[in-house]
Amino acid sequence: MSKRVTIMLSDSLDKKIRLIQAKKIKEHAISYSYSKTINDILEKSL
Repeated sequence: MSKRVTIMLSDSLDKKIRLIQAKKIKEHAISYSYSKTINDILEKSL
């Protein structure tokens, strides 16, 4: 189950996340949400 959380990100961090998201969209040729991108990054890092 998902939980809605509000966080503040620096502009540079947001840009890095958007670049990762764009790469995923290109690789898979499907929609890839910002939230999914953040979840994937956190899962790998924690």
